[in-house]
Amino acid sequence: MRILNLATNSFYGKIPQELGRLSQLQQLMLGNNSFVGEIPTNLTSCTNLKILYLKGNNLIGKIPFEIGSLLKLRFFGVAKNQLIGGIPSSLGNLSYLYRLSVTGNNFEGNIPQEICRLKSLTGIALGINKLSGTFPSCLYNMSSLFGIVAVENQFNGSLPPNMFHTLPNLGVLAIGDNQISGPIPPSISNTSIIFSIDIGGNNFTGQVPNLWKLQHLQTLNLSPNNLGGNSTHDLEFLKSLKNSSQLKELFLSGNNFGGHLPNSLGNLSTQLSQLYLGGNKISGEIPTSFGNLIGLTLLMMEDNQISGIIPTTFGKFQKMQKLELGANKLTGKITPFIGNLSQLFYLGMGKNMFQGNIPPIIGNCQKLQYLDFSRNNLTGIIPSEIFNLSSLTNKLDLSKNSLGGSISEEVGNLKNINFLDVSNNYLFGLIPETIGECIMLEYLYLQGNSLQGIIPSSLASLKSLQRLDLSQNHLSGSIPNILQNISFLEYFNVSFNMLDGKVPIEGVFQNASEFDVTGNNKLCGGISKLHLPPCLVKGKKLANHKFKLMIAVIVNQMTKVSYKNLHNGTNGFSTTNLIGSGSFSTVYKGTLELEDKVVAIKVLNLQEKLAHKSFIAECNALKNIKHRNLVKILTCCSSIDYKGQEFKALIFEYMQNGNLDQWLHLRTSSGEHPRTLNLDQRLNIMIDVAFALHYLHHECEQSIIHCDLKPSNVLLDDNMIAHVSDFGIARLLSTINGTTSKQTSTIGIKGTIGYAPPEYGLGSKASTNGDMYSFGILMLEMLSGRRPTDKIFEDDVKKCLVSLFEIGLACSVESPPERMNIVDVNRELRKNLKSLSC
Repeated sequence: MRILNLATNSFYGKIPQELGRLSQLQQLMLGNNSFVGEIPTNLTSCTNLKILYLKGNNLIGKIPFEIGSLLKLRFFGVAKNQLIGGIPSSLGNLSYLYRLSVTGNNFEGNIPQEICRLKSLTGIALGINKLSGTFPSCLYNMSSLFGIVAVENQFNGSLPPNMFHTLPNLGVLAIGDNQISGPIPPSISNTSIIFSIDIGGNNFTGQVPNLWKLQHLQTLNLSPNNLGGNSTHDLEFLKSLKNSSQLKELFLSGNNFGGHLPNSLGNLSTQLSQLYLGGNKISGEIPTSFGNLIGLTLLMMEDNQISGIIPTTFGKFQKMQKLELGANKLTGKITPFIGNLSQLFYLGMGKNMFQGNIPPIIGNCQKLQYLDFSRNNLTGIIPSEIFNLSSLTNKLDLSKNSLGGSISEEVGNLKNINFLDVSNNYLFGLIPETIGECIMLEYLYLQGNSLQGIIPSSLASLKSLQRLDLSQNHLSGSIPNILQNISFLEYFNVSFNMLDGKVPIEGVFQNASEFDVTGNNKLCGGISKLHLPPCLVKGKKLANHKFKLMIAVIVNQMTKVSYKNLHNGTNGFSTTNLIGSGSFSTVYKGTLELEDKVVAIKVLNLQEKLAHKSFIAECNALKNIKHRNLVKILTCCSSIDYKGQEFKALIFEYMQNGNLDQWLHLRTSSGEHPRTLNLDQRLNIMIDVAFALHYLHHECEQSIIHCDLKPSNVLLDDNMIAHVSDFGIARLLSTINGTTSKQTSTIGIKGTIGYAPPEYGLGSKASTNGDMYSFGILMLEMLSGRRPTDKIFEDDVKKCLVSLFEIGLACSVESPPERMNIVDVNRELRKNLKSLSC
């Protein structure tokens, strides 16, 4: 056998010693497997071996010294293993070796001088090890070398001035991330073959030599080093790159380059795609010739002293994907040219002196994932176009400007945003409830504005939230208890607002170092370390709460619609517009003419007359009950229909995806489900409903009992987010029937058969515990796909199902000895069959 190629498979274990018996073997390729152990020393018996390829395994130990006896070896590759020790000097005996690759191991020590005896060597790859010392001087006399790769080691010393004279065939020099110092050898100016130079991450000093003859250069990486001297001549070498017509990547960041950017920069290759200039001391304006670099996809110029305006020629960068200009002294307006950069996914312009408004045309950048305009002098409102950039997933930072206006409800369109910071501006108005729809948010900073109103409970929907800062605003009301359920929240700051009420004590509120509530003089309770006064009994402040509710009703009066509006919007309450009906109401799909908006209209089936003012007041109160997972009440109608009968209706948001009952049970004429819910969707719906119930039971000023929770009262929007409906019908009907709010629990509406708890049938008052029974039934229905009135849930069948589940679980426990044996299984199964037959 002369060739054995087993590379790129799934072999594991040790390399067999028996391979040493293949005396005629010339090529042994075992790379990219999972071999372990040491390299067998008896491979040296394969004296005819020319290629030994062991890359990409889990080999340990040292390279056997005996490898040096394989005198015909031409290629030796052991990269990406876990080998240790030094590079054996015996490798110098391999006079035919043209490629040596030991990258990605744990080799230490110096490069042995004996390597220089390898006169045929064209490539040496030593990168990502722990090699140290200086390169042996004889290495620079190996004229056959085409590639030297020694990145990420601990080499030191300097490079000889004439090294490129004695390495005429060098095409690749990669010695970045070491400790090499001194100047760049001036002989680099005379090399004409080299196409890739990486000397970044070292301590090179001085000026960069002219590079006129590097016509084949594609990559030049000089960053970071200590090149340049903060002088006007530092960047003159860029003129000499004019002849490098194939240049694609130029890394100059993290040096001491000073002076202005030369106009000659625009003469660089049109193939240049990446240009790094950040972290220097470059000053002056950006030359308009920059616009000639139409191939740029990435431009990094951050952390310099560049001034003036951004040239309009930047609008030519049709391929630009990442543009970073932050931490400079740029001025003027953010010009509309940005709208031309349709491929842009990263835009950093923070820490400058930009003025004026944020141009709405930024909405054209539909691929934008990262946007930073922070620490400028921007004014005006935040354009809604930014909030409609659904591509924003990484960061939106508009902090420390002079932006005004309110935060648009369209902020909820940023469903995948991770970091949102609009702090330290002049924003006012409410924190929109829709911010709870930014479900991927981990960092939210709204501090240092003039925001008003309450802290929205919808923030609890941000399950990944880690840091939340609402400090130094004008927020009022209490801290929603539900925020303590955000399990990842590790920092919460609402200091210096006008909050009152009880401070929660669970979640992030358990550790005083993780939250700050100072500067809110009306707060009470909380953990003892806060030293806040105890909270008063709720009854003592009842009158005050009623006053607040009255104020809220007055401020938030709803736009009323007439019977005529609704009659026209539903085609005369046509059956074609009918989308649901029940004991207490009929629901139609309709359109409000003035707003051209599709809505759901719930017409109440009245048993007796109701005072107009009482109905409107109750509707207003319901409208103030807002939560991400509750159906929003838009307005109401209290009027007389065309027959002279009393007419009352509520108008809700229309939910495009119908109700949960339709998704669980609706079948086509062929008996098939037209649409189904996967487990992930079902679980999210359960969570949404749970959030809605928590809000109704614990977050409203007066606890609300739903009384009729069931799948048909769970509506689904375009994004399959669940919204609970009919949450206020019990209270509204109590008003219609002339009972007081305290009598709500005793009215006739106590749920639907199958969902109502058994105690309601015995005359018990409605309670939050009753809602929990309904919620449990709803969960079981979602998991089983069966209605609670299905025969499968009759007593005997239910007991049988429970028993069968118990048998299944007993058979599948993790511990083998604890699993049920087949004798017991047969006995229990027969017992269940008998119980069903009785």
